[in-house]
Amino acid sequence: MNVPFSPPDITQLEIDNVIEVLKSGWITTGPKTKEFEKRIAEYCNTEKAVCLNSATAAMEMTLRLLGVGEGDEVITCAYTYTASASVIHHVGAKIVLVDTAKDSFEMDYENLGNLINERTKAIIPVDLAGVMCDYDKLFQVVNSKKYLFKANNEIQEAIGRVVILADGAHSFGANYKGKMSGEVADFTSFSFHAVKNLTTSEGGAVTWRNINGIDNEEIYKKYMILSLHGQTKDALSKNKVGAWEYDILEPAYKCNMTDINAAIGLAQLSRYEDILAYRRKLIEMYNKAFENNPNLAVLNHYDNEKNSSGHLYLVRLLGKDVEYRNEFIRNIAEFGIATNVHYKPLPMLTAYKNLGFKMEDYPNAYDMYKNEITLPLNSVMTEEQVKYVIDKFNEVERG
Repeated sequence: MNVPFSPPDITQLEIDNVIEVLKSGWITTGPKTKEFEKRIAEYCNTEKAVCLNSATAAMEMTLRLLGVGEGDEVITCAYTYTASASVIHHVGAKIVLVDTAKDSFEMDYENLGNLINERTKAIIPVDLAGVMCDYDKLFQVVNSKKYLFKANNEIQEAIGRVVILADGAHSFGANYKGKMSGEVADFTSFSFHAVKNLTTSEGGAVTWRNINGIDNEEIYKKYMILSLHGQTKDALSKNKVGAWEYDILEPAYKCNMTDINAAIGLAQLSRYEDILAYRRKLIEMYNKAFENNPNLAVLNHYDNEKNSSGHLYLVRLLGKDVEYRNEFIRNIAEFGIATNVHYKPLPMLTAYKNLGFKMEDYPNAYDMYKNEITLPLNSVMTEEQVKYVIDKFNEVERG
């Protein structure tokens, strides 16, 4: 049996939607993208959403919207994918990494406050595997440091403290204490990459909470300007008869979503509750199989306060090291099972070593990484495939 790690879940509905767009004569940003934005905002209980070409663009454009730049600092977790930190570098700010808490994939909230100073403008927490962070603790920390905060622009001034910009690349559809991912943090970025629960092949979105004194329509327009070269009109507006005239307000960026991508996303969103329910069913199969194994620790996706989007199934091989974990991955691959590791902490990577980060400064993150293995979890998996993965996992573990 062959078990791929995360193939896309594409049905005839997605195909038909794309064909409709291709036949429409309008394939770039247009009516389908605007409809997808509206549907995302409704799903996340926010007034607005902006669709872009990636979660990375969503985070970077948000930092630019907030006026974050040279001389500023932004904090994120050492245990994440590079996008959470690279966007900080892109805008010219200083990356500040915080270790995870001991035996946790989440950042050390107790130490977080010690890293906030008058240069700190934002924190980028990471909803790893679809499990939302402890946002109550995050807001408690930033509110306790309000006296240090110095605003750069009108939006920062209105918020009046360090901004929480969630890396929700994994958490679309998750909820925290009854609120959807997208309405909890100040801003939340989502990924619709090919391997995500909901895919547009490539794509992302950003949502935000209402900010006192700031018009959401003005925020939306600013995102449009940032993502379309600083131009005052998008292609759809310019296409109207006699409406070619435009201005460039700033030398900005190009990271818009196309109607082709949005057409896929609209189909996916219409099926999304079923997708989430099926992923939960598979997670519960894994959980039941591993619950009495004292040699394993699995990430908890569901409890009284949180419901995950069930994006990744993370397992730790307790007491084992990197060499054992890597050999385990090779052995299970011989049975046709694709696995992964989420993630290699940033200070282990060349780019971040070159920026001066050292892995020994983040021991908890390394301890989580060294024996972590991510098992296949996707909505095109069959229950028989899950049983096969469990059987072969146990076989490899027993040696």
